[in-house]
Amino acid sequence: MPRNRFQDIMRHLRFDDRSTRSDRAKTDKFAAISSVWGSFVSNCITPYNPGLHITVDEQLFPSKTRCCFLQYIATKPDKFGIKFWVACDLKSKYICNVLPYLGKDPSRPSGERLSENVVMRLMEPFLEKGRNVTTDNFFTSLSLAHKLLSRKTTILGTVNKIRREIPQSARHTDHNEFTTQVFSTTAATLTAYAAKRKKTVYILSSMHSVIQTENTTKRKPNTITLYNTTKCGVDVMDQMVREYTVRTGTRRWPVAVFYNMIDMAALNAHVLYQACTGRQERRVDFLLELARELANSHMCAKKARKEQLLRTQPSTPSPGKRAMCQVKHQCKNNHATVRCVHCYRYTCGKCRREIPWQCQDCE
Repeated sequence: MPRNRFQDIMRHLRFDDRSTRSDRAKTDKFAAISSVWGSFVSNCITPYNPGLHITVDEQLFPSKTRCCFLQYIATKPDKFGIKFWVACDLKSKYICNVLPYLGKDPSRPSGERLSENVVMRLMEPFLEKGRNVTTDNFFTSLSLAHKLLSRKTTILGTVNKIRREIPQSARHTDHNEFTTQVFSTTAATLTAYAAKRKKTVYILSSMHSVIQTENTTKRKPNTITLYNTTKCGVDVMDQMVREYTVRTGTRRWPVAVFYNMIDMAALNAHVLYQACTGRQERRVDFLLELARELANSHMCAKKARKEQLLRTQPSTPSPGKRAMCQVKHQCKNNHATVRCVHCYRYTCGKCRREIPWQCQDCE
């Protein structure tokens, strides 16, 4: 693609009708790209059946564009960006569902926590199937465990020690090292594990009724071991997306969201390709072939237009004039009077192909 054409496309790239955007933006902060984003999310949910474990976490897409829902998170490598809530399959790192964080949501029921609302919305297409969702201490709560359990879904996640469901006897931080306390209710089990002298980790699980410890020096409970195995789905997905990205500098937030959408779609396409064909192919090779196939229709149309233009040229130059060689394979700017019989380009003597001697029978 020529540079000027690429710059022209990026300058005029839009994802909605600008004439009605102001009216839609009154009720939808994501109006500038919401229709395209909705199609992308529905295409992520439909073709893939995730496994037993799904991880829910946040993703901060780096961007400093001016928008009302730009986030600053000091603990992230990139401090500024647009935040997305992501549900990811643990085994394949397939992005099952994703939601943008747009600030205060007036449609959220009063009294319902943001964390519970996010998890329930992300897991809505995958409930009633006996799956397990792994979350961090921002999302995990006993009320969320009850809601998920009523929909035949379990939860496993760390709990912040300031939560009300943490018993007073478990709040002390001076437990002996590598000791475990277990507190259970009818719906969930809370494990308090002292990883260090003054550091206690709280794990809430609705899929474990019996807590077992390893026969090692650290004596880790099985809830801690399973959480360490299943917590990394979204983090690994984010790392894979950043490894091969189309992201570049922009001052418009819909374009930044579009970049993230392309990166996630490419990752999902690779997972679906391997699942459907059964072939293990490097992701970089798959992305290169995908780019070629996406550009193939454009290149074929461009080649057809060029060939049609060459066909319209006169078979020989005007009398008294000579055309310039259009092949330039072995010359720079030679004159030519004859066209190629296949591509119809004017060809000089240096750039023509020698035809071998043939008899009349082989013609």
